[in-house]
Amino acid sequence: MREEITVLSEKGKKNKIRFSDSYSVRGEINETPFEWDVIRIKDKSFHVIKGNKSYNIEVIKADYNEKSFTISVNGNTYKFIVQDKYDELLKTLGLDLAAAKVSEIKAPMPGLVLKINTEVGLEVEKGDTLLILEAMKMENIIKSPGKGTVKAILAKQGQAVEKNQVLISFH
Repeated sequence: MREEITVLSEKGKKNKIRFSDSYSVRGEINETPFEWDVIRIKDKSFHVIKGNKSYNIEVIKADYNEKSFTISVNGNTYKFIVQDKYDELLKTLGLDLAAAKVSEIKAPMPGLVLKINTEVGLEVEKGDTLLILEAMKMENIIKSPGKGTVKAILAKQGQAVEKNQVLISFH
């Protein structure tokens, strides 16, 4: 056995999957044991044989930061989250990603604030551009790490900032 992960379905159901060093995958889905033979066709495409049935699986989207994946199995789309034993431990301790909420954005390096793309009270989503910071003659786009409401903007356009200086705070 090389690795064991827990896969959370869209409905929150936990399924254990164990990978061996060969092309065999074993685990449980809905508490029913399974064993699959897996062959990689292309970079994100696989052919899976389960019993006497074959499946074409393609990875449509992989978000490695959030450990979420969207796959197509014979044309049907599924989304799931992968957790390993360390994720399970963090969740048990109350230190999982859902519990971690960013309350402020700090300057990653000294630089000059070129543009501010948000305002106080604005709802932002993960990945929204908040401001542009020029450092070492390069423009660095500072994005929102998650969903939230802008509480305060502590930097001004044209202002020089130091590393770790708070630029924006959230509710």
